[in-house]
Amino acid sequence: MILAGCDGDRTWRLQDYVARGGYSALRKIVADKTPQDNIIAELKASVLRGRGGAGFPTGLKWSFMPRSFPGDKYLACNSDEGEPGTFKDRDILRYNPHAVIEGMAIAAYAMGAARGYNYIHGEIFEIYQRFEEALAEAREAKLIGRNILGSDFSFELFAHHGYGAYICGEETALLESIEGKKGQPRFKPPFPASYGLYGKPTTINNTETFASVPFILNMGGEAFLNLGKPNNGGMKLFSVSGHVNRPGNYEIPLGTPFSELLEMAGGVRGGRKLKAVIPGGSSAPVLPADVIMGCTMDYDSISKAGSMLGSGAVIVMDETTCMVKALERLSYFYYEESCGQCTPCREGTGWLYKVVHRIEHGEGRPDDLDLLNSVTGNIMGRTICALGDAASMPVQSFIKHFASEFEYHIENKKCLVPPEVQHAGSNIYVSPSC
Repeated sequence: MILAGCDGDRTWRLQDYVARGGYSALRKIVADKTPQDNIIAELKASVLRGRGGAGFPTGLKWSFMPRSFPGDKYLACNSDEGEPGTFKDRDILRYNPHAVIEGMAIAAYAMGAARGYNYIHGEIFEIYQRFEEALAEAREAKLIGRNILGSDFSFELFAHHGYGAYICGEETALLESIEGKKGQPRFKPPFPASYGLYGKPTTINNTETFASVPFILNMGGEAFLNLGKPNNGGMKLFSVSGHVNRPGNYEIPLGTPFSELLEMAGGVRGGRKLKAVIPGGSSAPVLPADVIMGCTMDYDSISKAGSMLGSGAVIVMDETTCMVKALERLSYFYYEESCGQCTPCREGTGWLYKVVHRIEHGEGRPDDLDLLNSVTGNIMGRTICALGDAASMPVQSFIKHFASEFEYHIENKKCLVPPEVQHAGSNIYVSPSC
């Protein structure tokens, strides 16, 4: 759907997008003067859930934008894709940026917003440049800007280049950054729908969410829903990385069995056994092989199994993986990326990393697992944003499912998986698509 037909050299160009049916939804809306309520109703019927991680219903979110507000209203696209394992949004912007532009223009029409920003992760500058080129094409063709397609509807859209801070993926930190401030989360309430960018009502959606909108309006909300399963409408992009033969992005219907997705990615590399999978980006709880193999790839199934679908970043780990070493790397990431605003997160993420680090390096203590669980309990739910939870959930789940490995490290001062076997595997956080 979003990446279908995007395998050529110039698929990101306006001409190619129009040849694939691009901007037909926007043209029809503008020509017919489609009522705003009709567009939001189609989004609700589609059960499109936010593709950035939270999975909140998009149509419901759009309905929160106050209609009668007399001043400016804003849109923001969250393309700050910085979590380990995630690389789908950059491919959308690389190969099909006009789908995002059209989706944002439709959203602006439906919510009465006159201005929007696409906040693009700072470490993918070439993607930012490509999106700027796509914006220039759309602006020249009168698809954004003043009096779009000769109508009385105007919407200006800008690209905003971030600087690589993971915390700016949190929606209110993203707004602070656009305003030129230090990227730190705000207290909520008030929520962005009432007090967002520059203190005005603002709606924030993920890149894939906006890119899905034109397809939904062209095919109809119910038809999109039927591509997936109840409460999990449509297709979803999954970024598969780690110990697989063909890492990359796979767009499949929500509800597809994990075993089928693994097969699409070429299976576990080297014919080894599957050990564990992180199904929704590095902040999602890890699931052991026997659990994930019984799951379908949708929000409800993964939640029932004890994890989250999140952004759809699937990190596959085979039998050569040392789970202590993997958790050490994850814990270091969140320790480094904490903005430091909240004491539980600022201090707690450091504790998590240091304790896991000493376990991995043969200095573990008998009470370290209890200490880790205590620290995570004192972080979760006690911070302004969810980064503290994101740092804590991997620790809790790794210990829950692989306690014996941690205990072996502590008791024997070495890894259960021999170093030469670990070397046979690969770095689970590296993918050609990254």
